[in-house]
Amino acid sequence: MPDDRRYLIPFRATLLPQIFTDTLVIGGGVAGLRAAIAAQKHGDVIVAAKGGIKDSNTYWAQGGVSVVVDEQDSVDQHVQDTVVAGAGLCDEPVVRQVAQAARARIDELVDWGMRLDQVDGKVALGREGGHRHPRIVHADGDATGRELACTLDRQVRSLDHMRLFDHCFVLDMITLDGSPPQCLGAITHHPKYGLQVIWARATILTTGGCGQVYRESTNPSASTGDGLAMAFRAGAELADLEFMQFHPTTLYIAGASRSLISEAVRGEGATLIDRHGHRFMPDYDQRGELAPRDIVSRSILKQMAATNHTNVYLDVRHLGIERFAKRFPGIYELLKQFDIDPATQPIPIHPSAHYMVGGVRTDDHGRTNIHGLFAAGEAACTGLHGANRLASNSLLEGLVFGEIAGRTCAELINSDNAHSPVKVISDIRPSDRSELDLADVRSSLRSVMWRHVGIERQGARLTEVAEMFDFWARYTLDKIFDDRAGWEVQNLLTVGSLITRAASWRKESRGCHSRLDHREAKDALRVHNIWKRGEAKPTEAAVVGDAAGAERSS
Repeated sequence: MPDDRRYLIPFRATLLPQIFTDTLVIGGGVAGLRAAIAAQKHGDVIVAAKGGIKDSNTYWAQGGVSVVVDEQDSVDQHVQDTVVAGAGLCDEPVVRQVAQAARARIDELVDWGMRLDQVDGKVALGREGGHRHPRIVHADGDATGRELACTLDRQVRSLDHMRLFDHCFVLDMITLDGSPPQCLGAITHHPKYGLQVIWARATILTTGGCGQVYRESTNPSASTGDGLAMAFRAGAELADLEFMQFHPTTLYIAGASRSLISEAVRGEGATLIDRHGHRFMPDYDQRGELAPRDIVSRSILKQMAATNHTNVYLDVRHLGIERFAKRFPGIYELLKQFDIDPATQPIPIHPSAHYMVGGVRTDDHGRTNIHGLFAAGEAACTGLHGANRLASNSLLEGLVFGEIAGRTCAELINSDNAHSPVKVISDIRPSDRSELDLADVRSSLRSVMWRHVGIERQGARLTEVAEMFDFWARYTLDKIFDDRAGWEVQNLLTVGSLITRAASWRKESRGCHSRLDHREAKDALRVHNIWKRGEAKPTEAAVVGDAAGAERSS
């Protein structure tokens, strides 16, 4: 069962090769790199990344970063748009904190050499769903993530007291029991060096999301929820895991991976049409194609069912080929690979899993309930997104909370937090149960998550999925693996089970969580639900500013 295993592998910490640092950053995307830059100001830093720079969600982000620049716009309006998209679960002080910090984070990126797109000498601003004003800054048309990742990577590599461990798989964080428990670092595996222990005074978890738990996903193959799973095993609180955001528009070509078609395309006037050429979004929402992503995704699903077709289409023919290729060069080149001419052909699209809204619960300084452990970015649940993320707030959150967590962890560097080997022992007995084929388990769990824990959910099916996870876990989470493939499947099982539990618990429809058997939002469930290892049910926490009060057991 997901709750039974504390560590993935057996080990004796003091017998493994030892590495020491002041701050360990787990993850090499926007939040991790920005946290490392901030943490380097007060000590040595190690960034342990599962892959290289191109393996992060950050690198492939197309849309941009939301920030108030235009005089007609305001922080208050950015806050309001975020809160509306969040469907009653945003912690408004955190929303305001992030919106107010946005301009400073963008200005420093420009100082570090990031090239933002310009129009007539001014920063170009795009508009995306849920935003009342154009406020999305972007780079190289639709390659904002690449420019952002490369800018942060250059900055990190220019700093002293910084070590980057690429292709380093972090299996688990090492903790000492206590009240609260204490994080001492992590156990890692590198193909060249094998198992190692990295001891750290502060650990910042920035591992991104878990999109690969779904069959249809925009996420790179590395997004297997490792950070969420290891945090759960360590005793961290995880919140709001039922809120997985599905991106409405990913390229739908049989046999091809699901490549993202940025929301910015709709911001430039693209429309959604069905197989008969009917523009259907105004039938579902007066905001049309620029309605929040959860509404667009569900509308597409309904239109596919109504027309008995596997997909719908994104129509950009009115933009003209020159304008489209200039604004979206990456998407244009992608379409060429499949002989799709956007000037004459609608683009076949279908929703896919995109962004985990929930995550490791933190306060407004990135602290978790485990002493010495911080979290930022998609792996964290800060209260910014509520029940549904507003477009282009994700890179912004990584920049803002990465900087906050990296700065705040200074409080531990000169403290008495352990910085020397501790006799931590993981004693796991070999299992005598039969083995399941790992590839089959991975494929099956991803398929069932897409069918029954996807865009629309229903209670009886969620119960069935939970039973399936219990079966797979009984014959997979009891095993000891010695490679990345096995560890990833164990992490996917843990995360998939938690998402299913959370979706079953929330008997309402809110934001990007849609229950066919509970179609309305309920005031009594306008709470964050918090999951912790060893506890069969979640606790509930009031939305900040809600008069409902403190946490209470459900």
